[in-house]
Amino acid sequence: MEIWKWVFVGVLWYAGFVLSTGAVELGRSQHTERISGSAGDVLEDDPVGRLKVFVYELPRKYNKKILQKDPRCLTHMFAAEIFMHRFLLSSPVRTLNPDEADWFYTPVYTTCDLTTNGLPLPFKSPRMMRSAIQLISSNWPYWNRTEGADHFFVVPHDFGACFHYQEEKAIERGILPLLQRATLVQTFGQRNHVCLKDGSITVPPYAPPQKMQTHLIPEKTPRSIFVYFRGLFYDVGNDPEGGYYARGARAAVWENFKDNPLFDISTEHPATYYEDMQRAVFCLCPLGWAPWSPRLVEAVIFGCIPVIIADDIVLPFADAIPWEEIGVYVDEEDVPNLDTILTSIPPEVILRKQRLLANPSMKQAMLFPQPAQPGDAFHQVLNGLARKLPHDKSVYLRPGEKILNWTAGPVGDLKPW
Repeated sequence: MEIWKWVFVGVLWYAGFVLSTGAVELGRSQHTERISGSAGDVLEDDPVGRLKVFVYELPRKYNKKILQKDPRCLTHMFAAEIFMHRFLLSSPVRTLNPDEADWFYTPVYTTCDLTTNGLPLPFKSPRMMRSAIQLISSNWPYWNRTEGADHFFVVPHDFGACFHYQEEKAIERGILPLLQRATLVQTFGQRNHVCLKDGSITVPPYAPPQKMQTHLIPEKTPRSIFVYFRGLFYDVGNDPEGGYYARGARAAVWENFKDNPLFDISTEHPATYYEDMQRAVFCLCPLGWAPWSPRLVEAVIFGCIPVIIADDIVLPFADAIPWEEIGVYVDEEDVPNLDTILTSIPPEVILRKQRLLANPSMKQAMLFPQPAQPGDAFHQVLNGLARKLPHDKSVYLRPGEKILNWTAGPVGDLKPW
């Protein structure tokens, strides 16, 4: 069995000479394969002309002033909320006439309150969001017509609008009651979870396109690494007894494969991290505290087949990107068999996944570039919103009808912001 594995790896090394590595620069020539069926067609949809969005003009304290206080918000993995706002302000789908709008957008930067280490603190976010909703419901009539059913909010925190970075606490909190009827655009996605409501649009976390562009290596560089991962296996500071962080999946990767020559895994984050991903066949994308991470974006951009280890995860733009065709799903309980699972995949299947990953539309859909480009993540969000139209007549409330409870939720959330 061990000899066969090395023969298999040798075939893949040879394939690495033939196949180009994934590139952020979509104009580079690559060996690609078009996505067959509806997935490819949906990725290339143009949302312009299919919907109109009204952007509320909020006081700067809800967005621009917060960013001015801490510009680090522009580069962390939650920055989609900022760039989505900027995109919509100049997008052709924007309308200045709210009476003709299909959707209403409230630009609130809920992940821009950062610790000294650059991690977002969600504790003020519920009060901030409530305050913004109170403002738009008082100054405009549109929220009150539907109680938010034709409004969307970008909530890219670990567990979305549950507004907590620890899953247990997030579940206990639940989605902010005032957002129960709105469409949520969020990075968190997990089936049968209280922090993902029906109709939400799951998006990729922000990864800096320009930074990745500067780390491209020659296209013909062979993929000489079989499995690659850099990151934590244990979080001793927050999970001293172990087993809770990543539900033990990352610990299982380390304990089973730290000495396996097929696995290049470590807690160290080298300066060549992006280059190494372009030299790898498989990149592990295990859950951490939340099921998602920027590794998924990085893997797709650099043409490294993502190995998704996060049970019940809902992946970005799952109605447009054929994740089953470009990635590999491994159940958390099957991590000890990871080497057998990956070496059992036929080389022709590996090669096809690599060709699909090299498709420019696949890469573009995972990025929030500046300026925006056709088919990028901004446009995929708009496509998702357009596919929800027209709104069902039932979303419009009768005169005097109320559904949401403005006094529901933890007492701390009800304090003024």
